[in-house]
Formats: sequence, structure tokens, C-alpha cells
Amino acid sequence: MNIQENISLKDYNTFGIDVKARFFIEINGLAQLQKVLELKAYPDKFILSGGSNILLTNDIEALVMHINLKGITVVEEDEEEVEIKVMAGENWHELVLWSLDKGYGGLENLSLIPGSVGTAPIQNIGAYGVELKDVFVGCTAMELESGELIAFDYEACQFGYRDSIFKNEAKGKYIITSVTLKLTKRDHVLNTGYGAIETELKKNGIVYPTIHDISKAVIAIRQSKLPDPKKIGNSGSFFKNPVVTKKVYEKLKKTHPEAPSYEVDKDHVKIPAGWLIEQCGFKGKRYGNAGVHDKQALVLVNHGNALGGEILELAQLIHQEVDKKFKIRIHPEVNIIK
Repeated sequence: MNIQENISLKDYNTFGIDVKARFFIEINGLAQLQKVLELKAYPDKFILSGGSNILLTNDIEALVMHINLKGITVVEEDEEEVEIKVMAGENWHELVLWSLDKGYGGLENLSLIPGSVGTAPIQNIGAYGVELKDVFVGCTAMELESGELIAFDYEACQFGYRDSIFKNEAKGKYIITSVTLKLTKRDHVLNTGYGAIETELKKNGIVYPTIHDISKAVIAIRQSKLPDPKKIGNSGSFFKNPVVTKKVYEKLKKTHPEAPSYEVDKDHVKIPAGWLIEQCGFKGKRYGNAGVHDKQALVLVNHGNALGGEILELAQLIHQEVDKKFKIRIHPEVNIIK
């Protein structure tokens, strides 16, 4: 069993924070995962997947288990739909491209989201009007305490906006090992009404878009707004878009009539956190090695050698200023490891 010591995690998190793992092991199979969980010599264990939704603020004095389980298999299919089982270590965007190559619909709006498949159910990833739950069938997770594989169906996952049971009562108790999704093979339901998708399609002269066209549009939009983690460290959207009552939103519009919103239900709307942050003057600002992206205020960036603590301090400052100016609280989407 190849357990390494004092390994830098800079290449294992998209923020590029250079912290060390006291112990580190690559997990490539379920049997290996069970054996590692049984190791009494390493009582403290830390699960690391794609590293795209975490902010590491200190060295990790534990055995870091990097989940690298791979494989995509068709569970069942008919002329209309296909169910696929995807192992947790698969790259999410590569899965989207694979599905498009097969002609499967359902994931196109979720193109270019960083991270691995195993972390997708944890925060119910979503973009441009589509969430993971829209195509989700179930997932399998290994219980840390027993090493037993447990099946979670749709209901058991308790999905919410960027939320699931794995962020609440099941937090820290399981490692998701595979995810099962149901995709369409024909008569795809296209979602073009959110964000700038329609504008991007029109710009390219596309009147009757395909799933490939929507994916390309989403990729173009994301690339125009979001920095490439390979070029500048970031974790995508740092904050969740706050959901407020329509009464709160109407009060906001009295002072800011241009304030954007998206209806959630008859009583609530979602306000873009990036807009709130931009109104507070943070967009494009730099604070030492940490900063706010100049094209999307929702994204915090590592300009070089930022410590996780510097990013966290900036996030806390933004939270305070938005609360002070608008009386609206924004909360991190990123998992902060202290």
C-alpha cells in the first residue's frame, strides 16, 4: 500500500493553495478503499476528490485519500432513454463530452463545471437552469465506519439548491463511489431560457439548437466569464446566489430598480450574488495575493501564492459588506477546510 508522506496538495485543488498532507494515498479501486478505511494506524482520514469546490486553509494532519475511481457503464437502455453508472473519480466535464459524443441529452447545460463526478451530488451541482437532480437516479456510497456500500436513491439524497443530505446529516460519514444518471437518447428537452444561452445561440445564427449547440454556447459563456484554474487559481462560484422573499426583493428594487432576479417559486426569488458583490465595489479588486475576478465578481482568485487564510479573509470581508449594504446574507458554496 503506497502511503506517501508530506505531499503538497497544490496540484490537487483548483485554488492552487500549497498546503501539505501529512499522509497521502491514491484510491483506484473499491477493495483498496475498504482496506484503507480499516487502517488503524491512520485514525484521521480526509477525502479529496477533484479539489474544485474546497478552500484549504491549513496543512492536513491526516491521511488524505484521493478518490480516483474510474469507469462508465450503461446500466440499462431503451429507444428513449439510457441509464449510466459513472465512477466517482471521473472528470465531470469529460463525462459531459462523452455523453454528447454518444448523443445522450441532459448534461449539456452542465458543461465545463470543474470537479469530479463523485462530488456532484454533494452540492447538487447546477448551471443555466439545470441541476444534477434533474438527471439523477441514485448513487452508491461507502460508509466510513463500516466500509459497507450503501445505495442512495433520489429521495434519500434530499436535494436542495446547492444542497443534499451529504452536506447535512450524512456529512463526513460517506464516500460517494459511483453515480447513476438517466439521459435521453432522442426528443431531448432543451433548456435555453436561462442566462445568456439564447443570446449566444442567436449570435451564432442557431435557430433550432441541438444538445451540442447548447453545450458549445454554455462553454463559450463560461469561458468568457470564468477564469481557467490552470491559469489562475480559483474554485468557480465562491458564493451561493441568495434566495429571498419577494417582499425583500421589492424593497431592494426601490433603491436599486435594476437589480436582477430569477423566480424560485411564487414567494421567493434568487438574486445573483455576483451582482450584489459588484455593487459593493469588489469586482476586479486585489488584496495581496487574493482577489476578485475582473469579469465575474462571484469568483475569488489566487493571484499567485495566496494562503487559504487570505482567500477566507477576503470572503469574510465580502460577506460583511454585502450584509451591511443590502441586509442580505450570502453564504459560501465552497467547502472551507479550516
